[in-house]
Amino acid sequence: MAAEGSRTVGIGMDYSPTSKVAVRWAVDNLVCAGDHVVLIHVLSKSDHHTEKQLWEEHGSPLIPLGEFEDMNLTVRYGISPDGEVLDILHTASETKGVKVVSKIYWGDPREKICDAVEELKLDSLVVGSRGLGAIKRVLLGSVSNYVVVHATCPVTVVKSNA
Repeated sequence: MAAEGSRTVGIGMDYSPTSKVAVRWAVDNLVCAGDHVVLIHVLSKSDHHTEKQLWEEHGSPLIPLGEFEDMNLTVRYGISPDGEVLDILHTASETKGVKVVSKIYWGDPREKICDAVEELKLDSLVVGSRGLGAIKRVLLGSVSNYVVVHATCPVTVVKSNA
């Protein structure tokens, strides 16, 4: 996906506080000029949107940052982009020459993020950690733990200070 000499960095995004911290961390510490950033969204299979029927198996087409700001995104995909995240990404695009796109998947976030690593040929992945305690992690599972173990590229888990 990326041109020679540039990297493709995926960022898991659910607009939680920790995923916002992950975006900020990736832009400040990992992403360099010429890199490609892919925001990876995973929605529940129960989300009933028109586009889901077309793209459920392999995810949506890549959505450029400019189109991602389009208000029809909420109707089309059921996602409401966060202004803070968009500002961070616009700044990275303008100051570092980073190309930003989004891709939406439907299903189990653990599996779909790992699928995205393979499909998009990611060089690196950044995800946030909700900081579940040991008992909750065992009962609920942890997306970040699963991805660290199963992804075929380096994974950085960013914890929130909150």
